[in-house]
Amino acid sequence: MIRETWTLNNGVKIPKIGLGTWQMHDEKIRSAILTAFDLGYRHIDTAEAYGNEKEVGEAVRASGLPREEIFVTTKVLAAVKDYEKAKECIENSLKTLDIGYIDLMIIHCPQPWNEYNRSENRYEEGNVAVYKALEEYYKAGKIRAIGVSNFKEQDIENILKNCEVVPAVDQVLCHISNTPLPLIEYCGKKGIRIEAYSPIAHGEILRNEAIAAMAEKYGVSVARLCVRYCLQLGAVVLPKASSREHLAENADVAFVITEEDMELLKEFEKIKDYGESSRFPAFGGNRPEY
Repeated sequence: MIRETWTLNNGVKIPKIGLGTWQMHDEKIRSAILTAFDLGYRHIDTAEAYGNEKEVGEAVRASGLPREEIFVTTKVLAAVKDYEKAKECIENSLKTLDIGYIDLMIIHCPQPWNEYNRSENRYEEGNVAVYKALEEYYKAGKIRAIGVSNFKEQDIENILKNCEVVPAVDQVLCHISNTPLPLIEYCGKKGIRIEAYSPIAHGEILRNEAIAAMAEKYGVSVARLCVRYCLQLGAVVLPKASSREHLAENADVAFVITEEDMELLKEFEKIKDYGESSRFPAFGGNRPEY
């Protein structure tokens, strides 16, 4: 399962399960990535905003694996809404990663984080400018696929109307109890693959008795149920883990959730507070994966 891929709209194959690296740094991230590679992972998701591109690149080079076997995603800073500054971000990521090319690069958010879902300004012109910079590097072969993250339908429509390359992905918060079904349907019609970050709901869902009961029904952990759920939605899934045990658990998803149970999970009551809203007041507890 860990080596299976989806095919993006430009023909590039992306591993269905990747390793999320938000808030991972130094030796912890290098160790986690090398362990993940040993277990069969081939997809690593990072971002300039995470401050760990250097460590990701070091781990990729230290792995000894052929570069073409590894898929690395990174992101343009959310605050950047200018063509030239976007090119600077892309160049910085290429240099910091130092792995030859980037497999997928996406706009991290349609709005700067301090305005995320709080402002009516969707930065239409700025997002088009940034996306055109991505298109330039895509056409030059320095990035194999380009896309967006945290974009709503209106944000994607803006890109489709004003740019040439259809986004390959929209990376969004997606998990049991918070499934953006209309957006998933919309992206499917446009040929855009959904990527699900925080598929285990920042760990909050591990304390949910109803989800635990369903996981027990399948003889799996809640984490495995959550990852499998997103896969059956047709999404790329990006669980985050650092221990060998949890990395292996998140990839052990060779079972099938019934259609009936999938429907129940799609409509599962939404988690209203991730337990850290005081740290992320701008997001009402539903904090983004920076």
